[in-house]
Amino acid sequence: MPLSLPRRLPRAGLIALLSVSQILGWGTTFDMPGVLGRRIAADLGLSSEMIYLGLTVMMLVLAFAGPKTGRLLARHGAARILSVGSCLMASGLLLLSLAQGPVLYLGAWLVIGLGGAFGLSVPAYTAVVEREGAGAKRSVGILMIFTGLSAAVCWPILSLLDQQLGWRLTLTLAAGAQLLVCLPLHALALTTPEVRSAEETSAADTEPLALTPRQSALAFLLIAVSTSIFSLITFGLSPSLIHILQVSGASPALALQLGSLRSVLGISARAVDVLIGKRSSPVLTGLIGSAFLVMAMGALLVADGQTSMLWLFIALYGFGSGIATLSRVLLPLSFFSASRFAQQSARLSLPQNLANAAAPVLFTALLDRQGTTTALMALALLAITALTCIVGLGLMARRARVAT
Repeated sequence: MPLSLPRRLPRAGLIALLSVSQILGWGTTFDMPGVLGRRIAADLGLSSEMIYLGLTVMMLVLAFAGPKTGRLLARHGAARILSVGSCLMASGLLLLSLAQGPVLYLGAWLVIGLGGAFGLSVPAYTAVVEREGAGAKRSVGILMIFTGLSAAVCWPILSLLDQQLGWRLTLTLAAGAQLLVCLPLHALALTTPEVRSAEETSAADTEPLALTPRQSALAFLLIAVSTSIFSLITFGLSPSLIHILQVSGASPALALQLGSLRSVLGISARAVDVLIGKRSSPVLTGLIGSAFLVMAMGALLVADGQTSMLWLFIALYGFGSGIATLSRVLLPLSFFSASRFAQQSARLSLPQNLANAAAPVLFTALLDRQGTTTALMALALLAITALTCIVGLGLMARRARVAT
């Protein structure tokens, strides 16, 4: 049973501790091949495709382990699950450091994926919701802002360690960071569900909207479709973003500049939404995000090499993808009680992570075989579908409020 600090740990302290663990978690696993991947491929005699197949394995395990993770979170609380996740990620990184060929290499990513299911994203957001209930929107948004910095923080550190020590010892140290930094943070930062008062437990079980079982099922379906589409668009377009910008008329230098700006705009969009606070909602955020994505694809389709249109595209895409990601995480909290957040979010992670894993392959194939125009039109249609789903959720929420 994890130790815990007094449950009135300040919000800033909770967010800081979880931010550190999430930055290290994502930075040493999903982001890591961006720095070490080619070195690992050269030493093991593997192709780059095989190296990045490890990330696909990780995302598939995250997807299929999601529903089980939700049940475990509901039963045992985020503190225990996150702690197990740290141990599993450490084990996977250690196995990766010992790999001599594709079997152990991909096996290590299986373990890392299971560790990610227990230690990344949904369990961390659940820890915040356990603490703050339905009012966790602002804190989750802040946590997502810091988590988005994982590559920016970890890439320079991993690169420096690799130059000095080699990739195997670098991964061993990354495993040590999971055990010596992340595990204690999870054990100390979080409150186990048993210490909730009766009043807090009752509040956590209160549904935000009076929905019938059929309406709840429809809400879940609409959230699943819209958020999975957000994943398809962002994970599908991002790997080919610079290429598409060049095909659309940007010079190599401008394409690199615009591509680098996207993540900054995405984080800025999340920060703006957090600052707006209670005047915003996950449904409104989703509407704006999906509308921006529709307009972004339209702008790029008619850009025809115009620099102003390329800048407009990256602004719309950067802000749209950033706040769509925030909406993807928070929409369950608008339709389901805080006590059901973990289970519903984990169920949603199955289609979302499947979309994450499939999106780069599907979009690249469409781009190569059908061309840029067809690929962008497909993304625009997907964004319109997501927008339609969010509109449906908004109408459902409005009717439920009127009925009460």
